[in-house]
Amino acid sequence: MSRHGLERSVLKQFEADASPRRYYRVQGEGILLMEDRQDQVGFAAYLRLSHHLNVLGLSAPRVFGADPSHGLALVEDFGDSTYAACLASGHDEAALYKLAVEGLLHLHRDPKGREVDQPKYDMSVYLDELRIFTDWFVPAIAPEIDKQTFTQSFLALWRDALTPVANSFDTLVLRDFHVDNLMLLEDRTGVARCGLLDFQDGILGPCEYDLVSLLQDARRDLGAGLEGQLLDYYVENAPSHIGAENDIRHRYALLGAQRHARILGVFVRLFQRDAKPRYLKFIPRVLAQFQTALVDADLTAITSFLDAELPGWADKALMLDRDLTTLQGEPDV
Repeated sequence: MSRHGLERSVLKQFEADASPRRYYRVQGEGILLMEDRQDQVGFAAYLRLSHHLNVLGLSAPRVFGADPSHGLALVEDFGDSTYAACLASGHDEAALYKLAVEGLLHLHRDPKGREVDQPKYDMSVYLDELRIFTDWFVPAIAPEIDKQTFTQSFLALWRDALTPVANSFDTLVLRDFHVDNLMLLEDRTGVARCGLLDFQDGILGPCEYDLVSLLQDARRDLGAGLEGQLLDYYVENAPSHIGAENDIRHRYALLGAQRHARILGVFVRLFQRDAKPRYLKFIPRVLAQFQTALVDADLTAITSFLDAELPGWADKALMLDRDLTTLQGEPDV
């Protein structure tokens, strides 16, 4: 702070989310202090991807200074107009979401979008993410299950199912592309009006993944018909190199199913490990999204396996909010 003449500035901390990362607003300076002392790899990726996204013509917070040894950086403050806040104040939902889809199309059409040193979204990553489902969600609804045997069979089914995306490294995937991580920047034009946050976990993978994150949000329902309209819009304007319409739609459903399975496990983990119970209330929505995606992606073998090995699993999942807090007590937050 002192190196930038900000040693006397007043800091205001933002409310913490699911991440250990912390942000502080440097009052009156248009700058945030980012603190991330636990994830050196993610911190370095944030610096790298902020520059990369801005070079592509997108809007990520610019980095004004960084001290990687202490996990501190001064970054551009985009203000308070998150998509979530804009929607709550009455902004046009369809217009906001279309702007975000345009931003994805801009990224996906640019061959330089994937020219950055980030990990690949390969089969090992997909399967590791699905272990969050088997390690946390499954024991929560079936405490007596042989988790090792279940996991082995479950991942084998997914290994076959994920073949269409296992070697798709078409773009930079931001991974958490949803309304809490998007900003409306009124003073900018074109796709730069959509500010991007929380991209340090970016990975090279399939174009459809971030579209799923946006249109099948774990935290909110889109207006009636909007998901279908925007999926159609994306398909109509998708870069030709990612394949035919049917392939795009199948990958969209497949990635949705994999993502929702992971998120079900993440929400249970946030409660049991991190004492953050507020995420349990989203489980019914994610469960419905998971079930729909299993059907849309024609994942009948996985559905049959769940029904056979976890009888009544969907009904039990709907009761997790009540059952977990009853069994363990409401944690302090």
